[in-house]
Amino acid sequence: MPESAWKFLFSLGAWSYSAYLLLGTDYPFFHDPPSVFYDWTPGMAVPRDIAAAYLLQGSFYGHAIYATLYMDAWRRDSVVMLLHHVVTLVLLVSSYACRYHNVGVLVLFLHDISDVLLEFTKLNIYFKLRGGSYHRLHGLAAAMGCVSFSISWFWFRLYWFPLKALYATSHCSLRARPDIPFYFFFNALLLALAAMNLYWFLYIVAFAAKMLTGQMRELSDLREYDVAEPPGPAPGKAEEPLRNGLVKEKRL
Repeated sequence: MPESAWKFLFSLGAWSYSAYLLLGTDYPFFHDPPSVFYDWTPGMAVPRDIAAAYLLQGSFYGHAIYATLYMDAWRRDSVVMLLHHVVTLVLLVSSYACRYHNVGVLVLFLHDISDVLLEFTKLNIYFKLRGGSYHRLHGLAAAMGCVSFSISWFWFRLYWFPLKALYATSHCSLRARPDIPFYFFFNALLLALAAMNLYWFLYIVAFAAKMLTGQMRELSDLREYDVAEPPGPAPGKAEEPLRNGLVKEKRL
């Protein structure tokens, strides 16, 4: 629960700030994706409000690499999650250095909303069963959050991300400046990000299939291991500590 609460608060604040930049200011990047490369020049000045967003996000993903390895619960997709954090941090640092910050803000906006809804859903799953009773309000919020998360993942990451961000970086960038530097490097990383989005969408599809076929009756995270599943250590053998602070339950 503390892990999800921290991620929810950060994602909500980060996405709200990105939404303000793209929808509440004069930046036209969301409604006009090709504009991310209008007047682009090497070494151009980075606006302070965008630089603040980069500092915030870069700090988070630098910490997230450490947290995934040593703090967070280890899940079935933790290796992919670690790769995602590394790719994102490399994109943040390199895009800032090469002054592709306009694209960076757009990419962050299209991705963070799903994290907000995911952690909101997980928090309500944890809250609905507490004190020995079922809290119906949290159960309803978890169900609504799950539906909203699934829709947002498809719409923002699998539809708008290729339509807006990838279109701008792969096509519009060459039209604005045919000799634009690091073209293949940045597009390769963004395509890797799109592939990971598709990988996690398969978890969403698998979850929906299990719910519709009755294999699952309560919302749960399919990525999480059941601590009762792994067998205990052999008799007389010292118990090895698990990664990320997990504790093995003793089997009776």
